[in-house]
Amino acid sequence: MNVSGVGGLLAEMRAAMVLAQGGSAPKVDAIATTDFASVLKSSLDGVAQAQNHAETMQKGFVLGNDKVSLSDVMIDMQKANISFQATVQVRNKVIAAYNDIMNMQV
Repeated sequence: MNVSGVGGLLAEMRAAMVLAQGGSAPKVDAIATTDFASVLKSSLDGVAQAQNHAETMQKGFVLGNDKVSLSDVMIDMQKANISFQATVQVRNKVIAAYNDIMNMQV
């Protein structure tokens, strides 16, 4: 996950909160410009890369590659599974937040 991108996104959200509360706009230099879509895409690419690496390791083990051990295959598969499950949980939280916002009374 790109931590610097998340930090920039957090800085933008804080600046927007200050503006919404009637504060003055912070300097442009103080705001790190990060696109949410690019942070999300890089995170999803990381999950896909972990899954592809685990699949490659699994195929190598099945085909009898001496350089691939069973423990390495299992560890890579678990890493891919954990990253996928974390992504699913983040998606669920985003959808729940969206539904909460859409159900608010105006």
